Amino acid sequence: MCVVHSAVLPCIHHRIPHICERNLNSGMCLPCPLTGVALCSIPCAGAVRVTMKHSNLEVVQGDSVTLPCSFFTMSPLSRLNIIWTRAPFSDPDFPTQVIVFDHGQVIENPSLTGRVGFLGIPWSADIILNNTRISDAGNYRCMVSNPPETGDPGIGELALNVLAPPSLPLCLWDGVTDTGGSVALSCMVAEGVPTPEMRWDKLEPEEISLPINMDGDLSGSVQIVNISSQNSGLYRCSVTNLLGTQNCYVNLSIYSPPASSPGILQGVLLTLSMALVLLALLVLVLWLHRSGQKRKWTEGKEEECYNEIRYTPSLIKRSFV
Repeated sequence: MCVVHSAVLPCIHHRIPHICERNLNSGMCLPCPLTGVALCSIPCAGAVRVTMKHSNLEVVQGDSVTLPCSFFTMSPLSRLNIIWTRAPFSDPDFPTQVIVFDHGQVIENPSLTGRVGFLGIPWSADIILNNTRISDAGNYRCMVSNPPETGDPGIGELALNVLAPPSLPLCLWDGVTDTGGSVALSCMVAEGVPTPEMRWDKLEPEEISLPINMDGDLSGSVQIVNISSQNSGLYRCSVTNLLGTQNCYVNLSIYSPPASSPGILQGVLLTLSMALVLLALLVLVLWLHRSGQKRKWTEGKEEECYNEIRYTPSLIKRSFV
């Protein structure tokens, strides 16, 4: 059937194939054979036309979003076919089916069952995504065909971004915490859209922002060299995007050997000196005592021997008398 619209009054239920043939895609306005009112002809056959209300959409993770897709067809909708696909931003050449309407039946991607559905089918190709996830982001394509209309299917595209607050970051440290050593503080966050901004701060005794080396979009580190007791304290890593901020902490304790005091050193040296003097005196006393005992023993021995010598001749003398 040729569908023709009038600016004032439609030429209703009237077949005018000759108008269609002469004015196909011409956009000319001709009088209606019944009323004489000017009619603006529209092509009676051709490809389905698809229009997208939006080319870019954003949704917060967990919320629902409607992906609009309008189409124009001049044939009955009994053989209408609608296919929605999604291609990840990271791999645009490999789309996967999201949902299909074919000959009155709806087929959902198993991974999206319960989360995706058509709105207003068959008069509209709009779909809704519920409980959105970061993995739902990508380039969506709406393809509509309606035989017997000829030509390629009508195609519309839009990009969907799923926003998410930063996940809780993970803070780690590695290195030698003795004075003079080096320590690396690292911070990693699993997700966040838009990509979170990262910063490191030392909180004690006063808050100081530290220079950070980014290792990709979701990881950053701080290097502290030639550390001292002044580097001890609480450190914080913050990850922030427009949906929120998350923090993790590292408590760093630097080991420092006790400082040597001049008074303490002098006292230790004096004590050692006195101990050595006392030890020397003790050794001397013991030596003198031992020497005295030995001398007494020697003198006693000599006297005994002398008496023996003096006593022996008299005995001999008397024995001869």
